[in-house]
Amino acid sequence: MQSRRFQIFAAVCRIIVGVFFAFSGFVKAVDPWGTALKVNEYLSIYGFEELQPASMIFSIWLCGAELMMGLMLTFRVRTRLISIFALLSMIFFTVLTFLSATWIPVEDCGCFGDALKLTPWETFLKNLVILPMVVVVWLRHRHQRILDFSRLEVALTCLFCTFAMGLGTYCYYNLPLIDFLPYKVGANIYAMIEEQHDTGQEEMTEEEYVLIYRNRRTGKLREFTIEDTEWQDESKWEWVETRVDNESSPVQTLVSEFTITDVEGNATREILTHAGDIYMLCITSFDKMSERCRENFSELVERAEAEGTAVVCLTPQPLREVTYHTFGNSEPVRCYNIDATVMKTMLRAENGVVWLRDGVIQGKYNCRNIDIE
Repeated sequence: MQSRRFQIFAAVCRIIVGVFFAFSGFVKAVDPWGTALKVNEYLSIYGFEELQPASMIFSIWLCGAELMMGLMLTFRVRTRLISIFALLSMIFFTVLTFLSATWIPVEDCGCFGDALKLTPWETFLKNLVILPMVVVVWLRHRHQRILDFSRLEVALTCLFCTFAMGLGTYCYYNLPLIDFLPYKVGANIYAMIEEQHDTGQEEMTEEEYVLIYRNRRTGKLREFTIEDTEWQDESKWEWVETRVDNESSPVQTLVSEFTITDVEGNATREILTHAGDIYMLCITSFDKMSERCRENFSELVERAEAEGTAVVCLTPQPLREVTYHTFGNSEPVRCYNIDATVMKTMLRAENGVVWLRDGVIQGKYNCRNIDIE
């Protein structure tokens, strides 16, 4: 027979754990792209690169499941069943974060997405605090029937599941409901770059472009330099992404790493300080762009031409020469290179638009639903 004090303590633990899971799941569910990038990082670290194409599906499911568990614990819906799932997940992630802090270190475990950055050791210690609480909740409700659902619980379970999974899916097809990254609406990218340089937060170093290609026959990835000519054999190599390395550290997503270039040189200042409106079309891959995106880009370019608004195209795909791209019957648009990770930090979509006015971000849109007024 459980004492009254233990029941009260278990109820407090249940609410704390529920709020923790709900918050952690929510801040990641609103940005499934960020979670997918972190999932890909872990898959690469542990040698499961072949699973990376499914990272977005897993991201939406993982964030949604965590948010759903948090809501069900908070509102005491089938607490025993959920406490078992919570216990198993906490054991798994506690072991994973310990490995991340010791054996295979990572910079950030991503447990709170981009809303709150914790080091692997901070994440591991946080898990050591939460894990005993989950054990207490499980002990308190271990005598309940696992699958004995009331009608209200069935309704709440369906509601929480629809909300949790629907949130991540909506943000994938559109953009994050909450932007936790530096390139949010209202930000002046070039002003932030200058501010970091003036305060000495980051010194620019000489960059080196690293091209990552997949062998079409074996499926294996390989890195090339710009000077290498082997990657130009398109019958053998398929482009995956372009990375920017510098002398001090690889692939940084700091504001000061934001660069827009082509074979003629650095165009960052020219584009980011453009007077008036400018539309930056961000395209991950021209070949894989959907027809709907092409049509929306075409309409936007034609509208921009009629209004006299500047348009540029940003892509991580390597550009061997001054390049222009045409969307349908639109006028050709000048294309520039941008690092793939930086672009995904600025715009959480495969393809989309970032709208600047006098250097300030006025709006960001997934190519599926461009709505610039």
